[in-house]
Amino acid sequence: MSKYDVILFDLDGTLTDPGMGITNSVMHALKKYGIEVEDRKTLYKFIGPPLIESFEKYYGFSHEEAVKSVDYYREYYRDRGIYENTVYDGIEKLLAYLSENGKKIILATSKPEPFAKEILRHFGLEKYFLFAAGSTMSETRTNKAEVIEYALAECSITDKSTVVMVGDREHDIIGANKNSVDSIGVLFGYGSREELEAAGATYIAETVEDILRYI
Repeated sequence: MSKYDVILFDLDGTLTDPGMGITNSVMHALKKYGIEVEDRKTLYKFIGPPLIESFEKYYGFSHEEAVKSVDYYREYYRDRGIYENTVYDGIEKLLAYLSENGKKIILATSKPEPFAKEILRHFGLEKYFLFAAGSTMSETRTNKAEVIEYALAECSITDKSTVVMVGDREHDIIGANKNSVDSIGVLFGYGSREELEAAGATYIAETVEDILRYI
């Protein structure tokens, strides 16, 4: 328990499985444009990256359409989708163990900060976190590198050799690399081994328990 003193965790696909809530919210937004989705698994690619980027990339929306789509998304998400979510088995046990051993645990997510804090509160996880860093409701600071930089600055963390970022998508790994911190890519979320290795993950964890091996 000596290599890393500061552990940054992504939220969606790392601490919790938000598949139902996020895909329902995306479906709600797409219906506004007359688009019906039969297989929600095709929307799993929305889990992790910034929403505006995903609407533009996967549906060819203009920037203005994508911004409006996020508004539609939140119509469903803020009241219902946010709670259509479950904590992965073993996560609370891991957080408790890290906390008991003096580690600084920080959330670093591209999800809007108010939503992220509500999810931690709802599942009783907030007590383990020194700080919860997310994007703004105006869709700025959505890039994971910016979120990590913000989190470290807010917590006055300057020695990056003591920091590791844990996440399930390439955005987490790329963001960590841009901030010169190590990373653990997890395979129980929504990213693949190929995606995480290609992004340059320092380590790959197949299970929640594996995370502890590298910390």
